[in-house]
Amino acid sequence: MAKPGKLQTFLEYWAAKSVLTGLGMLPGGAAIAVGKSMGRVFYLLAGDLRRTAAINLRLAFPEKSDEERNELVRACFDTLGRQLGLFSQFATRSQEELRNMIEPSGFEHLDAAIEKYGQRLILWTAHLGAWELTSLGFSFLGHPFTFLVRRIDNPRIEEMVDDVRTRFGNKTLDKLAAARSMLKILRSGETPLGLLFDLNTLDDEAIFVDFFGVPAATNFIVSKMAVRTRSPLIPVFAPWNEKTKKFQLIVTPAVVPEVTGEEEADVRCLTNRLTRIIEEQIRQHPAQWLWVHKRWKTRPPGEPSIY
Repeated sequence: MAKPGKLQTFLEYWAAKSVLTGLGMLPGGAAIAVGKSMGRVFYLLAGDLRRTAAINLRLAFPEKSDEERNELVRACFDTLGRQLGLFSQFATRSQEELRNMIEPSGFEHLDAAIEKYGQRLILWTAHLGAWELTSLGFSFLGHPFTFLVRRIDNPRIEEMVDDVRTRFGNKTLDKLAAARSMLKILRSGETPLGLLFDLNTLDDEAIFVDFFGVPAATNFIVSKMAVRTRSPLIPVFAPWNEKTKKFQLIVTPAVVPEVTGEEEADVRCLTNRLTRIIEEQIRQHPAQWLWVHKRWKTRPPGEPSIY
């Protein structure tokens, strides 16, 4: 993708900076509420994304009615807006203020994994709820790590976002040139490695595993690194709690790779396990996953396009 010109770069940066600064001036709860309202406006404007979400939800939840699935599409945009509101708070709030905006749980699983394996861990999540919280949250709670990102094409916006992500000691790694660096980090045990694991993947990096009963091109590199380095994987998620009006930050028990000596089979087995965990989380919070993403875009040879 071509990089934007200077004027486009400035205008995009100015728009993003204005929105984040404006929301950031509000109290946390108000910023999240306004962000949700912005998500509802975006829902009205984003026809192509609504259509993608509708297709995805028909595949994932064929048993639901059209009305139920349409409500999930609307709620997906609510989720995106709420995350924007939360992200606006990350740049200026103190660690204590940020801690009061979330509900951490399950950190005993992280402590147990660190005690047993040291820092040679993979923290992984999905595009569920406020996934940006799964990186920043760990750092302001005293567990900074290195995580993969896709750099934003606009360099000024990328610099602004990266400053927020690394504010409390995190480091970011460009996913386009990260394979050797990831292995080095895991083998050295200098810091946990964090990444997302639930989007459509290109053919040369993918194996097909069932996701909601439909074969989905799924990244196997994460599993291969875990198998080769025998690194446990810690699932973490950040769903919205409507009752408390806070985002949770949930750590679940470590997934330890099974290493039998048959690497291809071990990698497939682990990829399936991780995908099932993500699916289980989405089923618990069906309105909060990134349904606007073309998850089933890459198809097995000979299959027609879904979208």
